Amino acid sequence: MTPSDDKHDKHAPTDSPAIALLKEVGAETTKHSGGTLLTHLLRVEALVAAWGGRPALRTAALCHAFYGTDGLPLILLDLSERARLTEAIGTEAEELVYFYASCDRKASYPGLSAPDEASAVFRDRFTGEEFVPSPRQRRDFAELTAANELDLAKVNASFRERNGAGLLELFTRWSPLLSEPARRDVTAVLG
Repeated sequence: MTPSDDKHDKHAPTDSPAIALLKEVGAETTKHSGGTLLTHLLRVEALVAAWGGRPALRTAALCHAFYGTDGLPLILLDLSERARLTEAIGTEAEELVYFYASCDRKASYPGLSAPDEASAVFRDRFTGEEFVPSPRQRRDFAELTAANELDLAKVNASFRERNGAGLLELFTRWSPLLSEPARRDVTAVLG
């Protein structure tokens, strides 16, 4: 294993560049469902790892909140600092983090699993650009979204009560994009 591969271990070491950057920007002191933002991110990374996610996807799961999301306006790094995150986690993982953060959910969620790929239009909430993501991007996005939302549903009963039915409907629609372990967890947590 090369030193650059260390940051993509199944369970991120506490001294990894990603963890160091998360701590530097305050993730370990930011309150979040089930503890701190850092504990949430570690749980999401562990869930993606348990589902067999490849190293870049696991790293993106750990870092998915850096640029904020359509559902969480907290920003740990400004988009002007993308190079800083890329240095810590690698290009592929950072591109996944950006893709996840950039999703305009209202515009993008309905068509993500459309059988006709041309109908799977994704809107970047930062730029307003619309495009059709690749099948791999769609699968990665669905897997990361499911891991994030399932973690919240597991640790926060009121979140699960408010959002469980809608998430179950969404992830059932996205079933073709999700791995078998993710589909099983959707049923176990929300079904």
